[in-house]
Parts: sequence; C-alpha cells; structure tokens
Amino acid sequence: MFLAALCRELVQQDQLPVFYTTAHRLVTELLVAKRELKLDRLIAKCDRFAALAIDELGYTQQSREEMEVLFTLLAKRYEKKSVLLYSNLVPSQWDQIVKDSIMTMAAVDGLVHHAVILEFNGRSYRAEAAEAAKTKPTG
Repeated sequence: MFLAALCRELVQQDQLPVFYTTAHRLVTELLVAKRELKLDRLIAKCDRFAALAIDELGYTQQSREEMEVLFTLLAKRYEKKSVLLYSNLVPSQWDQIVKDSIMTMAAVDGLVHHAVILEFNGRSYRAEAAEAAKTKPTG
C-alpha cells in the first residue's frame, strides 16, 4: 500500500509517468518476453516511465531464471531511471529470494548505490487487523 500511495503522489503532484507492478507480475511478463525474443522491447517499454515501482519483492522465492530477467531490467535502468522497490526483506536478506549469492550481491550493490532506503519497523497494520479478527467473538 505504501508504494502504491507513493506512486500516486508522484503521478499527481510531480506529473511523472510511473509504472507500478508486483514483482511476480513483472517477472512473469519478462520471462514471456524472453521466451518470445521480445525482452529488449519490453525493457524499452519500461524505459518510457520515469519511475518503475516494483512491489512485493521477496514475498516468494524466485528461480535463477526469474531473477536473471529482473536483474537485466534493473541493470538497464541503473543510473538512468528511478526504481522504487518494496520488500519485506532488507537488502542483506535478499539471498533468501534467490539462492545465488553472487547474483544477489551484484543486484544489491547496483540497487543501493545512490539509493534512499526507508526501513519500517514494528507491527504492520495488516498483522494487527488479522490478530484482532482472530480474537473478535463471532455470532
């Protein structure tokens, strides 16, 4: 929700073109484009946006092929266009997403260079709502 709200502000206040997607959806589209030999075309399409917002990175473990296409896109944007990422993991834990430590280190290195990292600690609103729903009497 935070990333979606931030994107909305970028569009409304700053009038920037923003492409918002989840990591799963983006990776799926990138894999299809790679198999159809259209990966460069999809990356060029993403390049038309001032900011690429990728939500839910780290919610599921990714295969090496999935992370390769995502990192290809991120490498093309490196130092050229903005990338906004939202993850439930801090960058030092991204080796949990993909078990290739060399690829993970390279990706983290490129992403955190020039980055502004916002870390939110504490319980989430969703976790609190779920807990309250469990303890609420029914009937």
